[in-house]
Amino acid sequence: MSALEKSMHLGRLPSRPPLPGSGGSQSGAKMRMGPGRKRDFSPVPWSQYFESMEDVEVENETGKDTFRVYKSGSEGPVLLLLHGGGHSALSWAVFTAAIISRVQCRIVALDLRGHGETKVKNFEDLSAETMAKDIGNVVEAMYGDLPPPIMLIGHSMGGAIAVHAAASNLVPNLLGLCMIDVVEGTAMDALNSMQNFLRGRPKTFKSLENAIEWSVKSGQIRNLESARVSMVGQVKQCEGITSPESSKSIVEGIIEEEEEDEEGSESVNKRKKEDDMETKKDHPYTWRIELAKTEKYWDGWFRGLSNLFLSCPIPKLLLLAGVDRLDKDLTIGQMQGKFQMQVLPQCGHAVHEDAPDKVAEAVATFLIRHRFAEPIGGFQCVFPGC
Repeated sequence: MSALEKSMHLGRLPSRPPLPGSGGSQSGAKMRMGPGRKRDFSPVPWSQYFESMEDVEVENETGKDTFRVYKSGSEGPVLLLLHGGGHSALSWAVFTAAIISRVQCRIVALDLRGHGETKVKNFEDLSAETMAKDIGNVVEAMYGDLPPPIMLIGHSMGGAIAVHAAASNLVPNLLGLCMIDVVEGTAMDALNSMQNFLRGRPKTFKSLENAIEWSVKSGQIRNLESARVSMVGQVKQCEGITSPESSKSIVEGIIEEEEEDEEGSESVNKRKKEDDMETKKDHPYTWRIELAKTEKYWDGWFRGLSNLFLSCPIPKLLLLAGVDRLDKDLTIGQMQGKFQMQVLPQCGHAVHEDAPDKVAEAVATFLIRHRFAEPIGGFQCVFPGC
């Protein structure tokens, strides 16, 4: 497996270019387009997939933190969804619509600290311990002393945080645990090459449409429908930029101020600030989180993850984009029947975005098999062989 393929486990690009997307919710579906017909890369609001949005306040030593959650459903167990690094709760949008139509359940998709629309005092602390505590705190703030049955489902970094939260008994009334395309062995192997990978991404985008188009054409998200709602949670407007006109006035103001500086540093500083502002003017969107600055936490997310996962005394599900991602501990655990595993081929790393129907089918089958939820809409379980 190449270094790029291994780098999947921080919520990054898949290893192959995307198949033509249909805008539908199934991975790799081909799009038949007539001559001159263009694909629609315009953003789609969260309200097309979730029923409501809420900002949950959590009290802590430094004050109040606010966590953004998106919700659907009113009965059945809560599926608490945790996204991968750099992504947001909106990455679960299309999956939410798919799972709600199959089983009776409630969805709570959470923006983790430092991501999406969540606002915390110490947004730079992305340690596994802190983020796992966040999960328990949000559950307590939402449900108090009477939490409903909960299943944790996490993708990549979110999968690791779900395991840490479960292993530390931070989530009460926990029914089950699901990791999506995160394995300790390949994740740890990928860490050395991750900085080079991140440097290879665009730093800015001209528009939301441009960001969505890049995500699909680069293969980060192979499903256009998901990309149109998901990328909104990954990028933001550059600070201080509201329109090309305001950008221009900011640039001119910087130039006027620089003319008063001493000769020598004047021209260098002026050019640098002018170039920076011109870049923001032409490319007003950038990433919400600088993943490169979180490097000191990467090891803590993934080291020891396989054994932590296996030690959780609840029914467990592992969904992978490829069987080659299994490490030794998980291979032995799977052979011993310690968890259920399903491989979803022809997906990139963002499995739940690329193939939301298949992931929803796997999760729904898991819930019904363990009698955690009731099927609806005539859903028929398809039990995998592994």
